[in-house]
Amino acid sequence: MALNLFIKRSLSTSSPMNAVIKNVTVIGGGLMGSGIAQVAAQTGHNVTIVEVNPDLIKKAEDSIAKNLVRVAKKLHKDDPQAANKFVSESQARIKGCTDIAEAVKDSDLVVEAIVENMDVKHKLFKNLDEVAPPKTMFASNTSSLSITEIASVTKRKDRFGGLHFFNPVPVMKLLEVVRTPETSQETYEAFMAWGKAVGKTCVTCKDTPGFIVNRLLVPYIAEAIRMMERGDASPRDIDTAMKLGAGYPMGPIELADYVGHDTSHAIMQGWHKKFPDNPLFKPNESVQKLIDEKKLGVKTGEGFYKYTK
Repeated sequence: MALNLFIKRSLSTSSPMNAVIKNVTVIGGGLMGSGIAQVAAQTGHNVTIVEVNPDLIKKAEDSIAKNLVRVAKKLHKDDPQAANKFVSESQARIKGCTDIAEAVKDSDLVVEAIVENMDVKHKLFKNLDEVAPPKTMFASNTSSLSITEIASVTKRKDRFGGLHFFNPVPVMKLLEVVRTPETSQETYEAFMAWGKAVGKTCVTCKDTPGFIVNRLLVPYIAEAIRMMERGDASPRDIDTAMKLGAGYPMGPIELADYVGHDTSHAIMQGWHKKFPDNPLFKPNESVQKLIDEKKLGVKTGEGFYKYTK
């Protein structure tokens, strides 16, 4: 009931800034991109998902459809007709496209959710900057790269910022809104209003490595692994200590396996390259060994722990 009221309130309440963002283009239909598209569509926004081919678009749309059914059952568990209406109306607001110029021609906001590679992002945003209307604001969902550096190839740095969602997007309530020194107040306010409109609790952060959550979380995981590497304590004891002593729902070694060692290690390598004198950003040798052995954590069935399906 509470979620139902929230969504209805989000649809009916619009400030002048919130009204600016009605048409949203999401670049990338993977796990994060499809989640962003879903929460935007189910809160009344028109969404275009951009992917490289129709098969990937269909995959994203199928994933969104399944998730919308789950949301609808929670919102309208005693009203199947209302549930079906919620799903059909949300799906009707989503379309797929393989042509970037076509996808952004009426876009108020473009959210990029592609691979964490600066060169690839630069190529994308340089192209977007040339084809998107002047009104269009740009945002990256990057979790570790510099927003300022991503925006550097565009001519609309004042209309560029970070919108860092968390996985799974439809469930996680947090949205980090990242301001660069050149992000305008108008753009920032539009991002904050839109974040609230799609059901998120928004926090603000400067363009610092990892923003808030990952800046604290990734070094915390790395330090726990260093304790294990030194033989200070076993992985299980480290995890148990943090769960029972600090009240964390998951220990740091377990969390590392859950996140995926390829993901967290790539973040650490990027930070270490940029800030080589910061000891907190030094990559873990044991993590590199796991990656070499293709033991990436939960998703491969083994990391620091073994997992059975």
